[in-house]
Amino acid sequence: MSKQQMSGLGRVVLSSSLLLVGLMSCQKQAEEVKKRTPYSGPMLETTQVLTLISDSAKLRVRLTAPLEQIYENGDQVYAKGVNLTFLGEDGKTVVNTITGNYGKLEKNKNLYTVRGNVQVTNVEKQQRMNTEEAFYDKSKATIYTEKDMEVRVTTPTEKLTGRGLTANQDFSRYKILTPTGVFAVDPSAPTSAPAPVPATPAAVPAPVR
Repeated sequence: MSKQQMSGLGRVVLSSSLLLVGLMSCQKQAEEVKKRTPYSGPMLETTQVLTLISDSAKLRVRLTAPLEQIYENGDQVYAKGVNLTFLGEDGKTVVNTITGNYGKLEKNKNLYTVRGNVQVTNVEKQQRMNTEEAFYDKSKATIYTEKDMEVRVTTPTEKLTGRGLTANQDFSRYKILTPTGVFAVDPSAPTSAPAPVPATPAAVPAPVR
C-alpha cells in the first residue's frame, strides 16, 4: 500500500471516529435534556365533571366543575372553578356550598383548596362567608382559612369582618380568629338570598367515590 493510500485511509478512519464521537455526544445531550425536563402536566382531563361522594352508603357531597385535571400522584385540579355542595341526611337537601374560581384536591392529605372569589354558604341559616382562599379537610370535616386571610361573614342580622376562620363542614358553627368589625344589618332592608346552587351537569355519568 502506497503512502498516499495509507494517508487517505487514515483520513477516512479519523472522519468516521469524529462522526461516531459526534453522534454519541448528541445522543448524550438529548438524554440529559430528557432527564432535566420530565413531563409534569395532567395525565387525564375531563370536562363538565360531576363527582358524588358518599359516606356510610349515603350521598353527602356533590362536586361539579367545568374542567378536572388528574395528575400522576392522584391530585386533582379544577383550574376553571369548582362547586362543592354538602347534602343532608336524605342525600337531597342542600345544607352548605363552597364555590371558587380555582380548586385543588391533594389526594394524600384529603384536602381541598379553593381560591378566588370563595364563597361558603349555609342555606338553612342564611349565613355566608366570603374570602379569597379557603380549605376543606374531608377527614376532619372542617372548613378553615389561613390565620391572616381576610374574611367577611354575613348573617341575617350582622356583617362581621376579620382575619382567619375555622368552621364545621356545614358552616353552622364558625369562629373568626381575629375579629376587626361587627356591623348591624337593618332588619327592614331586603336581604339577598344565598347564591343559587348551579344546576347539576347531566352530560357525564357520576362516578361514586
